[in-house]
Amino acid sequence: MNLQLILTFLGGVGLFLLGMRLMTDGLKVAAGDALRDILARGTATTPRGIVSGIGITAVVQSSSAVIFATVGFVNAGLLTLFQAVGVIIGSNIGTTATSWLVAIVGFKVDLQALALPAVAIGMLLRVTGQGKRRAYLGDALTGFGIFFLGLDVLKASFGDFGEGFDLAEYTGNGVLSLLMFAAIGVIMTVVMNSSSASLAITLTAAGTGVIPLTAAAAMVIGANVGTTSTALFAVIGATSSAKRAAIAHVLFNVVVGIVAFVSLPALLWLVAQAAQLMRLEPGPATSLAIFHTTTKLLGMAIFWPATPRLVRFLETRFRSAEEDEGQPRHLDRNIARTPDLALDALNMELRRIGQIARRGARDVVSMEGSAAIDRLHRDRAIVERLILACVEFANRAQYGEIPASIAEGFPLAMRISRYYGDIAEHVEEIAKLEATLTAPTDPAIAEALTEFRRETAHFLDLADPEAEGFEMKPIKRAIKDFADDYQSLKALLLRAGADDRLPVRQMVARLDELSYVRRIVDQAYKAAKYTRRLRKQLDHHPDSEATVDGEEFYRDDAVMRMTDNRKPRPESTATLLDDNEGIDR
Repeated sequence: MNLQLILTFLGGVGLFLLGMRLMTDGLKVAAGDALRDILARGTATTPRGIVSGIGITAVVQSSSAVIFATVGFVNAGLLTLFQAVGVIIGSNIGTTATSWLVAIVGFKVDLQALALPAVAIGMLLRVTGQGKRRAYLGDALTGFGIFFLGLDVLKASFGDFGEGFDLAEYTGNGVLSLLMFAAIGVIMTVVMNSSSASLAITLTAAGTGVIPLTAAAAMVIGANVGTTSTALFAVIGATSSAKRAAIAHVLFNVVVGIVAFVSLPALLWLVAQAAQLMRLEPGPATSLAIFHTTTKLLGMAIFWPATPRLVRFLETRFRSAEEDEGQPRHLDRNIARTPDLALDALNMELRRIGQIARRGARDVVSMEGSAAIDRLHRDRAIVERLILACVEFANRAQYGEIPASIAEGFPLAMRISRYYGDIAEHVEEIAKLEATLTAPTDPAIAEALTEFRRETAHFLDLADPEAEGFEMKPIKRAIKDFADDYQSLKALLLRAGADDRLPVRQMVARLDELSYVRRIVDQAYKAAKYTRRLRKQLDHHPDSEATVDGEEFYRDDAVMRMTDNRKPRPESTATLLDDNEGIDR
């Protein structure tokens, strides 16, 4: 065995990994909509979840990608952990498609005759489809071709490798030998971060006679166990939901690996019988593909009935992070690699931020005194912490190419987060003012303030994007009514101060409070408006009203641009984007 042979082998592995990466990434982006729809709608029951997992993984050619996507939907609340377990089981079965691809195509077809046209067509789609879905399909097709070129190099290198080195001599130590080959499978998978690549090497080595069938089967078991390393690394610093789903994946593969290793002779006998029944052409690669599929089906037989108990067990674990309200619950870093899912996660985290900000706003417009100031200060810190997490997550998600259909979604999400940050800041300022104010003695002022608070609370309810029947038209009418109420109350306070019915200091503080409430209403309006637009992006519906909405926004903003002679407040420290639409500017 010489240096050139080693470099050829490593080059084949590199081509195989590059092809897998291009194929997986291209299909993930090109099929982003379908992936979301299938996972969201096709998992109502465990059998449907298993079928969905099999189908998507067979197409995308990466169980890790599908499992990370599944974790994203669990984080987003679109899938329960129970549904996710079904997808995980199916995804592990679907990953056997790679074994069948190598066994059937890799040893019976002229790989270069298949690979080079695929690369040519794929690059043509990439060059002519910049910014369109077909460009990503081109990446996937190019990866498909490179995948087979790498496989062809592996076959050639193993053929030469087998002439000078026989691994069969290491198989005579019984269980210890099998454990050694299983460990090799684990190490290869961890190092290459791809069970598909490890399986392709194993099947190619067995198909060219470098290693015997029993040893290769042990390596397949090791590769299945080794693929859990990706999930284990992924859950470091991840959300609780991500950890539970990842541990389900780990348990599936570890338990199946142990059972398969213990019953290896019986499984290989069963494989031989299955090959005869299916009338498949005998060969180590075909036998290993059957073996791989059999072990995964065995795992389904074990875990399907145990799914309810497994879910109950996992739901009692990893609860500490969820007890911290300031900990992001939907921003799993692994799904940032898939733009569609990343935007879904941002939307769900923004819902949480909005709930916290609106909760404080509702409380502050109805409270008296400063009893809640500590909690409101804590809420503001939580909102700012979550906004920062959203910004970092969005930057990570936009690192690669973004489909044009959702490209506007990430800036929209950042704009919405800025509005919620401003609301939280204004809420705390109102709470501080309330600590210095006394109840007005004038009945007319007291009644006007009470009515103004009531109208503000009503508007906040209307502007809640999570409210049932949420629409923008009632909000636009309400904000115009609010503008009239604001002007009336402001005039009343000014007259009361001029007539000495309200001390000057109290009048100024009440006007400041009134201004902060107005800004909260303005930011709540903007957050609702842009949340509607973001959700159109998520649904991939062209926002045909974008220009009109913009015009309407400025008209509505003009209604809210009410006279305020005091110097504008400096920009909020939570401000993330420059915005010239604010009513204070």
